[in-house]
Amino acid sequence: MKYRFADRMFSVPESFIGELFRVSNLPGIISFAGGLPDASLIDLDGIARAAREVLEEEGRAALQYSTTDGHLPLREFIAARYRRRLGIQVDPDEIQIVNGSQQCLDLTAKIFLNPGDVVGMERPGYLGAIEAFSLYQPEICTVPLIEGGPDPAAFASLIRERAPKFFYGIPNSQNPSGATYSDERRREIAEILDGSGTVFYEDDAFGDLFFDGRPRPPVKRYLPDGTMLSGSFSKIVAPGMRIGWICAPEPVLRQFNVAKGAADLHSNLLCQMILHRYLSTADLDAHVRRVAGIYGERCRLMCDLIDDIFPPGVGRTSPEGGMFMMLFLPDGVGSMAVFREGVRQGVAVLPDAPFHADGGGGNAVRLNFSNADTTSIREGMERLARVVRSLL
Repeated sequence: MKYRFADRMFSVPESFIGELFRVSNLPGIISFAGGLPDASLIDLDGIARAAREVLEEEGRAALQYSTTDGHLPLREFIAARYRRRLGIQVDPDEIQIVNGSQQCLDLTAKIFLNPGDVVGMERPGYLGAIEAFSLYQPEICTVPLIEGGPDPAAFASLIRERAPKFFYGIPNSQNPSGATYSDERRREIAEILDGSGTVFYEDDAFGDLFFDGRPRPPVKRYLPDGTMLSGSFSKIVAPGMRIGWICAPEPVLRQFNVAKGAADLHSNLLCQMILHRYLSTADLDAHVRRVAGIYGERCRLMCDLIDDIFPPGVGRTSPEGGMFMMLFLPDGVGSMAVFREGVRQGVAVLPDAPFHADGGGGNAVRLNFSNADTTSIREGMERLARVVRSLL
């Protein structure tokens, strides 16, 4: 049988993820390559208690079909938290529950992009977004990240000359770099986009995980009608629940709701109700502070080890939060060579090439510090330092 797949299936860049999972699961490998939160920090008892209460009190109603836009009490919780934490006025009707914020990427591309349309994003940019957008066959144009966020001159040029349908960015603890936009850059981006017709897609998967506990103002504060703001409970409660959301202006959300309903009718109602019960009874802010504090300690340890034991010519980013950082390699040392030799010496990293939608990369690797304890970080970074020295 010759299967006649759609042309779009051949426009997606070859994924490195399968190989990554294979090597990360090899015996003796210390992996800094994945993007997992630390499962030991999940409040298992609290979630189990919430699940029992929902099933006991709500019974079959929790196991029935529901509305596409999502469980209203959960949307009300998200809206209230936006008002309290970030000072932005959001109505629950402006929020749609999705199957993890990754689904937002697919549905946003579906409602905005025709083949050949221009979409903008950061360079380097989130691998999952590159793969999700590529299915809809756009032209992905990138803007380099510099100190403080996207290069403002390059950003303005892209918006003025190519008029992308939307620009996708991660202002808080960006994946893969760990960089955070300055408030000045957020205002600049809003000013450039205002009246342009280009929507800013603000992915805020890591906004709760700043090590200093201080929330940063979203771009949406400065561009309320021109910003889609997505969030997720995967990094702060439990990724297996697959609960995220999109907050968007009404005309956008109307189209988003149509695409969502056609895709899956609605997200898992039982998980939404369990999550809402958990959030209503637990102290989420205290939990988040604990998680962010532990990740901060691990990040600082990884940074100190890079500064102390790696050879000259190595550089790094300095994350203020999140789960990732970039390690910049000395001249002449390629990221794929580091990946291959790292596997041989028992440490896995993620080369930077897949994060470059329009080609490039090859001189850096992404490191994850959230899913390794301090003992593993010390041993893994010593192995990685030996790898880099062996390739000089």
